[in-house]
Amino acid sequence: MTIIRSVDDLKAIYGSGSEASNLKVTPFLTHEYRRMIEAAPFVALATVGPEGADCSPRGDKGGVVRVEDEKTILLPDWRGNNRVDSLINIVRDPRVALMFLVPGSNTTMRINGKAVVSIAPELLQSFEMDGKHPRTVIVITVDEVYFQCARALMRSELWNPDNFVDPASLPTPGAMLKAAKQDFDKDTYDREWPARAVSTLW
Repeated sequence: MTIIRSVDDLKAIYGSGSEASNLKVTPFLTHEYRRMIEAAPFVALATVGPEGADCSPRGDKGGVVRVEDEKTILLPDWRGNNRVDSLINIVRDPRVALMFLVPGSNTTMRINGKAVVSIAPELLQSFEMDGKHPRTVIVITVDEVYFQCARALMRSELWNPDNFVDPASLPTPGAMLKAAKQDFDKDTYDREWPARAVSTLW
């Protein structure tokens, strides 16, 4: 295996970025970038800590984040599995990266920045959903924001329903858990999980 180990060798293969690839990066949310991000109900949140990197899916009704201003976005931390890997990383290393998906659009949005975890009561209350509040809100300061070339989503045909995989052909969550712990009751887990998920979204 031949491995690239220097930036110079890498650039010798790929060359320089186009004018557009450099021009698109801004240190704040432009009006157009804000519109794209506010339309996204899903974002992948990447964090880093002493143990390594982590990437967590986040989704919400309507927009997944609230844009506070051109340099600040707010991401409520709704119910999950309580591993809190992302939050543990953020309190030790504020660097974050986010990739937003807008259903039907092949253009993705990316933000790199720094984050803190807030428990300000008025902030938590402002995200009320079905009478419930997030336990924390991730406050992200934008360092750079840009859109990603559409080729990856075009190649994958991500939004093409003809390419959707039948969930019945995939391992169930219970089956994956049983693979990690042989005496795990996968049938009970799979039977109860859909109703439990719906009742604990918030």
